[in-house]
Amino acid sequence: MAAILGPSGWWQRWRRCLSARDWSRMLLLLLLLGSGQGPRQVGAGQTFEYLKREHSLSKPYQGVGTGGSSLWNLMGNAMVMTQYIRLTPDMQSKQGALWNRVPCFLRDWELQVHFKIHGQGKKNLHGDGLAIWYTKDRMQPGPVFGNMDKFVGLGVFIDTYPNEEKQQERVFPYISAMVNNGSLSYDHERDGRPTELGGCTAIVRNLHYDTFLVIRYVKRHLTIMMDIDGKHEWRDCIEVPGVRLPRGYYFGTSSITGDLSDNHDVISLKLFELTVERTPEEEKLHRDVFLPSVDNMKLPEMTAPLPPLSGLALFLIVFFSLVFSVFAIVIGIILYNKWQEQSRKRFY
Repeated sequence: MAAILGPSGWWQRWRRCLSARDWSRMLLLLLLLGSGQGPRQVGAGQTFEYLKREHSLSKPYQGVGTGGSSLWNLMGNAMVMTQYIRLTPDMQSKQGALWNRVPCFLRDWELQVHFKIHGQGKKNLHGDGLAIWYTKDRMQPGPVFGNMDKFVGLGVFIDTYPNEEKQQERVFPYISAMVNNGSLSYDHERDGRPTELGGCTAIVRNLHYDTFLVIRYVKRHLTIMMDIDGKHEWRDCIEVPGVRLPRGYYFGTSSITGDLSDNHDVISLKLFELTVERTPEEEKLHRDVFLPSVDNMKLPEMTAPLPPLSGLALFLIVFFSLVFSVFAIVIGIILYNKWQEQSRKRFY
């Protein structure tokens, strides 16, 4: 009768049967199972996503807005709560913002925003909404949903109040997007219509389930989708090809209230790096750009400011200006004297 092996005996026999290659495969499997944040294939084709923690924010919000070591900065009336970050409370004349401190150098990315807009206001008596940003400048308060006007980059707006009274075809709240090179102003009176890339109605106020927005930028293609029906399904909102965004900009979100108000809360921001295959032709077409633009959309050109003059250049300009002035004065005196001499000769 064969001897009964204990647990240690079975382990020794099983370990001897495994080769070095088997051990390496098992170790890799354990690492993938244990990490929870490995690559995940999304959509059609060879597209994988990786969560970028330096550009992401979720509960618990430890250290947000405190000290120089935080990856996120608060501005204005924004407050950190246990379950969300409140950009503005349901009070008049408030504004707040949340900005990532780390510039993003990803080529293709996807930003998933979990947010909530709610308040006591009834129909068309609430406002003004919130915005999600990917811009060159950060922490710049202003009139555009709490951010600066004439921004450089991408703005996605969840507008909850219609300012243009005559329009009838839009139903608010309304999501729209805008690309700016710093030359355009957001037209509040017309709800941003003159400069928007597209938009859709999004009934997002006072809902009892989670609301999400996703901004995807892949191969110069901007796609904005939403999950606001409680079905855990993405619904298309905006799709624009030929969008050219520079790398090295900052992600942020902001909100503002005026005479009307709402609670504007952000629960999480999750940025994923998307890895996609490109053909050699696409590699040539998708080179880095230095100013935002949209194909087939004419944006006013920005004139670059002249560089300041150096001390030597300023001295030379002043010196030659003085020499020219003295030379002009001498020539003027000589011509005047000759004119006087000719005048005397004619008199006599």
